[in-house]
Amino acid sequence: MKLSYIKIAFLLAFTVCLNAYSQKVAHLNLDSLVNKMSETKAAREAIDKFRKDIETESINMQTEFETKVKDYQEKEATLSEPVKKNKVSELQQLQGRVETFKNQAYTEIQKKYAEMTAPIVNKAKKGIEMVAKDGGYRYVLDTSTGNILYFENSEDIFDAVLKKLESMPAAELPGSKPTDKKPANNPPVKKTTPAKGK
Repeated sequence: MKLSYIKIAFLLAFTVCLNAYSQKVAHLNLDSLVNKMSETKAAREAIDKFRKDIETESINMQTEFETKVKDYQEKEATLSEPVKKNKVSELQQLQGRVETFKNQAYTEIQKKYAEMTAPIVNKAKKGIEMVAKDGGYRYVLDTSTGNILYFENSEDIFDAVLKKLESMPAAELPGSKPTDKKPANNPPVKKTTPAKGK
């Protein structure tokens, strides 16, 4: 929740600063834009098919495991100890394969989603850049995330700001004691003791 407030505050401050310099700023919702693109429907269909194929295989493996467990339970009383141990070992291995497949399936679906959506998002960003340049917009903000989607080349003032910050007083952190400032370039005063007999 705090992160959302920080993003909103950043966007507001950023927009105010830009407006102060009369720079053209635009915004849009990138998620909504991508959803409206014609390629998105085809990508969704491909992702859904991929997901359904994986889910079908997962269900088949789970059904096979449950069938073998039921079969073992029905015959357990009639099996010798070596056969029981062998059957239990087979069931444990099959259960392990089912769990591994389920875990890998989630990762594969995520990879497929990224693979199918990346070209669409890249096209959207290229379109944003073209419209921004044609319209004279210096910055385009994404209202769905608070990210900057496009900006013109500008001077990096990182080093200048860092130098300025180093010359400023330290920020007072909550719960910490203010630091005592030492006098600049003043050598420490040496204490002198009077000579004996004086």
